[in-house]
Amino acid sequence: MLDQLFDIVKNIGQKTVVENPEVPNEYNEDIVADATKTIGSGFQNIMAGGGFENILDLFKGGGGNSANSNSGGGIGGLLKNPIVSMMVGYFISKLVSKYKMSPSAASNVANNLIPSSLNNLIQRTNDPNDNNATLDNLVKSLVGNTDEQEQTGGGGSSQLQNLLEKFTGSGSGGSGGGFNIQDIIGSLTKKAQTSFQNKEQGGGGGLLDLIKGFISK
Repeated sequence: MLDQLFDIVKNIGQKTVVENPEVPNEYNEDIVADATKTIGSGFQNIMAGGGFENILDLFKGGGGNSANSNSGGGIGGLLKNPIVSMMVGYFISKLVSKYKMSPSAASNVANNLIPSSLNNLIQRTNDPNDNNATLDNLVKSLVGNTDEQEQTGGGGSSQLQNLLEKFTGSGSGGSGGGFNIQDIIGSLTKKAQTSFQNKEQGGGGGLLDLIKGFISK
């Protein structure tokens, strides 16, 4: 699902990045890749720290259709979320230090691109008609299969998606076997920590290299 996230960022970045005169054209693709990495790595870090429940809380808002929404959902609500604020702040620093953008230009790009991309991702994940955009697939793309996904072959009934639907009320009401959220958080924490350890031992570029592979497709 990381490729779907990249496509979301790329589509939103058409106006925010590509058509933005404050962004040098030679950096367009790299900035889109770095924005995707900022979101993916942000989720990885939160899961590694045992904060999956905070991610679940972010996604259960369901996203919003209005960019001017100031309620719990939508862009206005996302900008108030500490996870989103963390990602935006990190991305502003990246734009200033790596791409030599002015702080004001970097802030405009980050405050549009990151929340808008997340809002789109959340909408897709909460869409019952989109079987590919699930919380399980997102987590799998970031840290690998969870224990529950390994037991079910990664398909069929998705425990993380069922958990999200239980919070949003969009599911059928069943929890799929009475799973324990603390067990899920513990499993995801270990998976995320192992993912970081493997990346350090391998010495590769990790998530960013994977994302840049989407550019040529």
